[in-house]
Amino acid sequence: MNFAEKILAAHCGKRKVAPGEFINVRSDLILSNDITAPIAIREFKRIGVKKVFDPKKIVMVADHFVPNKDITSAEQTKIMRDFAYEYGIIYYDVGQMGIEHCLLPEKGLVVPGDVVIGADSHTCTYGALGAFATGMGSTDIAAAMATGDIWMKVPQTIKFVYHGKLPKWVGGKDLILYTIGQIGVDGALYAAMEFTGKAIDQLPMDGRFTMANMAIEAGGKAGLFHVDKKTLDYVKEHATRPHKVYEPDKNAEYAQVYEWDISKMEPQVSLPHLPSNAKPVSKVGNIIIDQAVIGSCTNGRLSDLRTAAEILKGKKVHPKVRCIVIPGTQQIYLDAMKEGLLEIFIKAGAVVSTPTCGPCLGGYMGILAGGERCISTTNRNFVGRMGSPKSEVYLAGPAVAAASAIKGKITSPEKI
Repeated sequence: MNFAEKILAAHCGKRKVAPGEFINVRSDLILSNDITAPIAIREFKRIGVKKVFDPKKIVMVADHFVPNKDITSAEQTKIMRDFAYEYGIIYYDVGQMGIEHCLLPEKGLVVPGDVVIGADSHTCTYGALGAFATGMGSTDIAAAMATGDIWMKVPQTIKFVYHGKLPKWVGGKDLILYTIGQIGVDGALYAAMEFTGKAIDQLPMDGRFTMANMAIEAGGKAGLFHVDKKTLDYVKEHATRPHKVYEPDKNAEYAQVYEWDISKMEPQVSLPHLPSNAKPVSKVGNIIIDQAVIGSCTNGRLSDLRTAAEILKGKKVHPKVRCIVIPGTQQIYLDAMKEGLLEIFIKAGAVVSTPTCGPCLGGYMGILAGGERCISTTNRNFVGRMGSPKSEVYLAGPAVAAASAIKGKITSPEKI
């Protein structure tokens, strides 16, 4: 068996599972947020059970529209808050919260070998820790909160091997944008994406979280990284419970294997309106921007903010550009403040937000008007994703986003 199959077999009481097989899987952690939890709560109550299967394995995070932006979002959050208090589940709200996929690893709630399901498509982020993590619908989450189990079809696995040394300014965001550009937004449809190779060994945990996060943008069911010393160091610092490391068998089978030498790769940019429209930054052309967003569950971690600050230090955001920086969690915000990163952003002319998903899904804190263009470290650039359907979103890593904010157009960090 390969990596994903090993984890799933261990969680369904079978010695072996194979792609295409339907299984009932025991969940180690169940996640929802202020958009998806209210639907799951409604369905949970329809089931008629009186308690959740295990309150210590259910997490709800207020992150998409908090602090509440309007009456509707306030009502959504209240439904979730009341349910969390009534059933005693793990809950994060204003003051303790962060963007869910940055917050849960930081809090040590996910460990290697877990099966994690969440009512959010980017739940696959936790594959960076060697867990099988996937997004599901709110009704599935309701059933899981009641029983602790979820059914799924065992996915096939596609292996991605990245050879070479990571060039300057190239990180996890660039690797995953390049990958999606090569295989398309359905290139890994309902497949587990297994990331490996010398370049991956060099990649810090933050970069691995970024890549796993965007497995869904290739249609993936999950994105997984092998557990190495970097993973174990992270787990040692954060974990709150024991973990188990799984490794694929030497004769494990894969549906496909892709191999690339990335030693000469440039930072990548995905043009509207699909993540697969990826190009090297030098090939993008003269694209004037109105806004730059640095943050989200994809690139709102401390190393991302450090990269942006390295470029913005002593510089000024272009007078016609709005630059919005959103740390992923309260702890990341605090660490960035202690390191002086927030001062760099503010002196450069950027605005720093409390942790929130905000503009990523067109929620608030940076909505685009018709005709406006934004360079963003978020994970999707669909039509209308960040506001007007007549606006455009260009995806990139924090280095390109920061450089572009200074120049007023999409720019390589090498030019700053």
